[in-house]
Amino acid sequence: MSERPEMFEGVDTIWQDGEFVDFEDAQVHVLAHALHYGTGVFEGVRCYDTDDGPAIFRWQEHLDRLYESAKVYDIEIPFEPEELTEATVELIRREELDSCYIRPIAFYGYGPLGLNPSESPVETAIGVWPWGAYLGEEALKEGIDTAISSWRKHSSSQIPTSAKTTGTYVNSVLASLEAKGNDYGEAIVLNKEGNVAEGPGENIFLVRDGEIYTTGLAESILDGITRRSVITIAEDLGYEVHDDATISRGELYTADELFFTGTAAEVTPIRSVDDNEIGAGTKGPVTDELQTRFFDILESPPEQYDDWFTYV
Repeated sequence: MSERPEMFEGVDTIWQDGEFVDFEDAQVHVLAHALHYGTGVFEGVRCYDTDDGPAIFRWQEHLDRLYESAKVYDIEIPFEPEELTEATVELIRREELDSCYIRPIAFYGYGPLGLNPSESPVETAIGVWPWGAYLGEEALKEGIDTAISSWRKHSSSQIPTSAKTTGTYVNSVLASLEAKGNDYGEAIVLNKEGNVAEGPGENIFLVRDGEIYTTGLAESILDGITRRSVITIAEDLGYEVHDDATISRGELYTADELFFTGTAAEVTPIRSVDDNEIGAGTKGPVTDELQTRFFDILESPPEQYDDWFTYV
């Protein structure tokens, strides 16, 4: 086996198809259906080190979305949600992690290799590992430079955008590669109509005149769980939130503030788009308040948000 990537150093165990197996033994056949056709569903979830110990952030919502995504692709996950919860909690305990990233995945495995996967078995796995700020600690503080991708987000009339599916992330990979290749921190992807959709792995928010806007589900976006959380936090702080907005490319350039949200990205300010400085070119006051409140909740969950956490 080739040398491990740094992020997996020290990880000993994977949960795979009902068993805890050694990291090196967690393998999939090269003729697995999902490897060839992208027929898998997955989630990205974070466990945070709170004042009350390790806690998984909005696990139930992520789990619900995993099963909903599976339903769209006729993937019958051979485990009950409670079993995946027990496996995940036990895996974090075995790895002795106070905080981590969690990746549950279910996919069509080794079977007949035609397009129809119905005769292929469904395989399920969960991995956990330490993972810091996805776009970098500096990005959380100072913001990130972005560019509009030449690749458009696929429409929900072509591939369901409400499902978090392995194969569809090729679209995100292309956008991210293009942005990084042109020395930008991240991409912003437009939908087929030319309006703003989201980032490759993030939802996007715009601040204008003290009000907050985020692209609606009809704009070919994933219904992000961090997106939902930030909407709730913003409304609880008294902000007017327009969560079904259509945002044009030009509106990005003239926004007072922009920021990404996502499990990996958390709340990351956007300081420029296509070399156009946004606001003062750094984290704006609304973004700062939301980001601060978000991380405060994660560190010391108040009673009103306690149901967002599954304690390990």
